[in-house]
Amino acid sequence: MAENDDFLLDDEEDIRTVEFIKNYIPQELKDKFTDDDIYYIIDVIADYYVNSGILDQEPDDEGYINIDQDKIVNYIVEEAKKDGMGPYDKEDVFFVVQGEMEYGNSIGEVE
Repeated sequence: MAENDDFLLDDEEDIRTVEFIKNYIPQELKDKFTDDDIYYIIDVIADYYVNSGILDQEPDDEGYINIDQDKIVNYIVEEAKKDGMGPYDKEDVFFVVQGEMEYGNSIGEVE
């Protein structure tokens, strides 16, 4: 039962993240990304964090881990090609990545 509760919390968090990103990205991009596109990108961002080793890095003196957004964007675009998603423009995806990071900052996650 607790595992189901965790999935529900994850789903609720994803919904809030998608809504935040939709409000964050510029108006001209709102028609380029469906909710499914944004969910997909969020999943690929999480996959990047896990597989890149970035989560294993030691924070700097201020407690931050340096995250290269361009590397994340490149990873998303490449994975999307493999998965038959998109095609996504790197400059457009960059705004979604920034939105995801801003959401994390807004809820107190350290990025």
